[in-house]
Amino acid sequence: MASQNHQARSRQLNKSGKTMNRIELAIFGAMTVYIIAVIVSYMKMEPIQGYEIQLGSLSVSKTFTGIAIRQEELLRSPYTGYINYFVREGERVSSRDTVYSVDESGKLASLLNAGDMGEASYTDEELSEFRSEVIQYDRGFDSKNFSSVYDFKYSLEGAVMKLVNINMYENLDVLKQSNLGSVISLCSAGKSGYAVYSTDGYEALAPDQITAAAFDQSAYEKTRVNNNDLIEKNAVVGKLVTDENWSLVIPVDEERAAELEEAQYIQVKFIKTQETSWGQVVIHHLADGVYAELSFNNSCVAFCTDRFVDIELVVNDQQGLKIPNSAIAEKEFFIIPAEYMTKGGVNGNYGVLKEKADENGNLVNEFVETNVYSSDEEVFYIDSSELEVGDYICKMDSADKMAVSKMGTLTGVYNMNKGYADFKQITVLAYNDEYSIVSSNTQYGLTVYDRIVLDASSVSNNDFTYN
Repeated sequence: MASQNHQARSRQLNKSGKTMNRIELAIFGAMTVYIIAVIVSYMKMEPIQGYEIQLGSLSVSKTFTGIAIRQEELLRSPYTGYINYFVREGERVSSRDTVYSVDESGKLASLLNAGDMGEASYTDEELSEFRSEVIQYDRGFDSKNFSSVYDFKYSLEGAVMKLVNINMYENLDVLKQSNLGSVISLCSAGKSGYAVYSTDGYEALAPDQITAAAFDQSAYEKTRVNNNDLIEKNAVVGKLVTDENWSLVIPVDEERAAELEEAQYIQVKFIKTQETSWGQVVIHHLADGVYAELSFNNSCVAFCTDRFVDIELVVNDQQGLKIPNSAIAEKEFFIIPAEYMTKGGVNGNYGVLKEKADENGNLVNEFVETNVYSSDEEVFYIDSSELEVGDYICKMDSADKMAVSKMGTLTGVYNMNKGYADFKQITVLAYNDEYSIVSSNTQYGLTVYDRIVLDASSVSNNDFTYN
């Protein structure tokens, strides 16, 4: 009997042992399958690309095309006849200088073409002036702006005709002998200023009259009177820029307008000459947009023949942490009043007292540690993973409590120093199409040499990262 009982117990133990072995094998097999699945999944995943933060700078200069506003007075001829200019366009004249002549007979051109005014000879200085004209045109040539060819033609023609007409002026005796002296009238501007021989209808334009349509260069027209053209009495033959003070008006958005208005003065780089000057800022809020007027007390002569002037606003390079724009993300957080935040737990970190029911149904307060992503004297931005909308939190040593509900968005990047995506708030100082400059050494922010996720859209907060 005892032997039978022993055999029965042995059979039962063997059966139990086999069952345990099967369970262990099943568990081991499941773990093996899981590990293999994780490894396969790991191998198939694309690695998270990182970016090491460096100190850098960023140029935030912006290019604009402005409309030049000047003191301009139209020049009208008191005679009918053929006009010839004595002064090169863009040169300054006094009130008594002869600017142009009007030939009532029309024979002066024939006299000039016949060479009866004597042989023209050019000094080295004059030839250098011609070369300078050609070089400047060649450097600034733009095939998309073919009208510049005509401007160059008129400029070069003006330089040549100035010398020819001065030669004519110096040979009045020849004119008198040819019986032309009595029919050629020499005309002055009557005021001092820069002589310009084209008009465009913008001469009386004031900064507060600017419209968006005025910047449409495809509809812009310039009228010009050339040497030997027949003109009528009182016809407009050019204009005089009478004041060295002038301004440029550019269209801007509200944000840029506020920055310029606060600065009051801005350094401007002129694309045409590559020179810089400081302009005083006045903002005009008009019916169809916001415009910045930049006033100058120099450089007028360089642009007196130009209505549209390309400029670059020179802004000091911003220094800070340079990061790619692709690394920047926005994330929502709970906004908690500062008086509801407290410190506790093993490490004495920030958290909240969350109200919950114990096993007997009584309401008690439990300290819940939270990650703080930004804070000031009034509010804290905390991670939403430990709380839910509607949870009640309590003040320390008070009966006051509130339901968690208010949320806000922070701009930041995902730090990957610890092997997982850890959101860090950033303060953007400046940006362009590719990079941003952010503040360094902020309380919850970044420091130089931190590694961040290059593509913020590829991860979520607390995702495992590797590279």
